[in-house]
Amino acid sequence: MAAREPPDRFRISAKELGQLAMRGFCERCFWIGRHYDLPFVGPFPGIFSSLDSYSKKIVHAAFDRHGTSPSWLAPLGRFTSYIPPPSPSKFYWDDDTSGLRLTGAPDGILVRDDGRKVIVDYKTARHTEAQDELRPIYEVQLNGYAAIAEVRGLGPVDRLALVYTEPVTDGHSSLYESAQTEEGFALGFRATIDEVPLNPSILPPLMRQARKIYDAPHPPAGAPGCEDCARFHELWTAAQGWG
Repeated sequence: MAAREPPDRFRISAKELGQLAMRGFCERCFWIGRHYDLPFVGPFPGIFSSLDSYSKKIVHAAFDRHGTSPSWLAPLGRFTSYIPPPSPSKFYWDDDTSGLRLTGAPDGILVRDDGRKVIVDYKTARHTEAQDELRPIYEVQLNGYAAIAEVRGLGPVDRLALVYTEPVTDGHSSLYESAQTEEGFALGFRATIDEVPLNPSILPPLMRQARKIYDAPHPPAGAPGCEDCARFHELWTAAQGWG
């Protein structure tokens, strides 16, 4: 495992920062993950990223074609346009207090008729208890996006929301004529909106904590019962025997 070169400023995405808000957060795993390129950290399945991206394209196409958002976004307000989401290289906040560069890539920045913004994040998933367990990450992630938007002059941000797009796979939907296409079949989706409180005050303590962990000269103690720590210890022990 090769150690990473220290950056000029500690960069962290809003979603990564959200890990610190999770119950059972492990400082040791965070430290190791930020200092080393771990060989056993696999990528997120590409199909979900593709579907999340498609949700964004569907919403933007509705604006481009009809000048307004799809009806299923109506609970969040009346929208007249959208801002093309900036890339992380342009969407960031340099916080001098913590020395962090907080970055992000919001799925959607929607503009209401009063000029205020609503930031949304699309999740191709059912809104279940398992998703609720990840809510602390999402709350930090979206509030991070809101804080960055204000700094980058894309505010004011008025509301935040998770938009779950759930595949409709019941038996009846498979009988619809529209489900069959010449190339294969069409899968429908049902949208569920879960609003997230706008509370940027949760960010500074987590940013200071992240900086403190990162600056530690040695890995901190692991969280009790952390399975990733146990796996890393096994890998490290095996590596000592390879030499």
